[in-house]
Amino acid sequence: MTPVKIDENLYKYATPRQRQVLETIDRLGSARAASVELKMNVGGASETYNVVKRKAAKMGYAPEHDFTRPVPDGYTAKGVSTYYNAEGKPAGQWVKASVDHERQQEMLQAAIAAMCEQITSVLPTAFPQGTIEDLANVYTFTDCHVGMLAWHRENLDSDWDLNIAENTLTKCFAAMIEGSPKASLAIVNQLGDFMHFDGLVAQTPTHGYPLDADGRFGKIVEIAIRTLRRIIDLALTKHSHVHVIMAEGNHDLVSSIWLRKMFKALYENEPRVSVDDSELPYYVYQHGETMLAFHHGHLTKNEKLPLLFASQFPRVWGNSIKRYAHCGHRHHLEDIGHKDHNGMRVTQHPTLAARDAYAARGGWITGREATSITYHKKFGKVGETTICPEMLEEAA
Repeated sequence: MTPVKIDENLYKYATPRQRQVLETIDRLGSARAASVELKMNVGGASETYNVVKRKAAKMGYAPEHDFTRPVPDGYTAKGVSTYYNAEGKPAGQWVKASVDHERQQEMLQAAIAAMCEQITSVLPTAFPQGTIEDLANVYTFTDCHVGMLAWHRENLDSDWDLNIAENTLTKCFAAMIEGSPKASLAIVNQLGDFMHFDGLVAQTPTHGYPLDADGRFGKIVEIAIRTLRRIIDLALTKHSHVHVIMAEGNHDLVSSIWLRKMFKALYENEPRVSVDDSELPYYVYQHGETMLAFHHGHLTKNEKLPLLFASQFPRVWGNSIKRYAHCGHRHHLEDIGHKDHNGMRVTQHPTLAARDAYAARGGWITGREATSITYHKKFGKVGETTICPEMLEEAA
């Protein structure tokens, strides 16, 4: 039997464990012998070898098939076209690459973990006095689309850009805080689509539709973080505990991940702040006998949420008498408001952002406002405060 010789270029596609297997095969000259030495099943080493070869081929490296031009990490070879000379030897090659979303997700998670290690945590702040123990204020912002560009001549309404977004969101939250009771608990419910787009290219992340954008992505990230920090810090001045939700939206699938991880790391030394870092895009908080549930609205229709939350979170559902869900995404006038479904009231929230050209041309009318709803541990909803941008203009 001819000894097996491992191609050294394959090592770059192997995990540490896979590399160990490949090195053992190379040293012993046999996959079967490597399986015995490493105490694997009979075909274990051979299968590991094939897994690495398949991964390499996926990235454009399979010399036995004349694939010798691998694509960068984070991409996959979409197609390889080789042409040959009269002697049957490769004379040239074209390689088409596409994004490897699974690998880029892995790379993103690693980058987030490294970034969070460098964050200087916020120090504990002074505890407010006189808060009402049984109350919770849910401050909801949804579909803020920071980074969107809207023009009043296209939407017959208002402009929206980075400066307007930062100013509007900060002032609206301050007004909501002032108009709400001094509850012990504040839930900062950032309900998704806080970022208008999710990377260096201004397009929707799943379908690639072009979007109207204001500014570079780095600038958008900077303003998004600064705005959310101001909101959380302001909530800490009035409430004993602040619970933060950074929900996944359809426009910010990736950004919602780093927002959750970043703010959890940022406030890790502040015991009065908790951040829901669930990877599942459905979030719950149990406030006494009141269940508070949250979902952006892009994956499940409102009428199906009660059964979904009951199934996903049976203990919270079973220990609650009053149940409320909060959604965004469908922020048009005919959808806005409260609706009772089986065992749960679902609130469809509007947005503070102006309409972009796409929404205006589609005839989708949006009532611009943000709402703080107050819940009692036992009695459920007991109050509501609504702020619209026009109120800020009057106050100015």
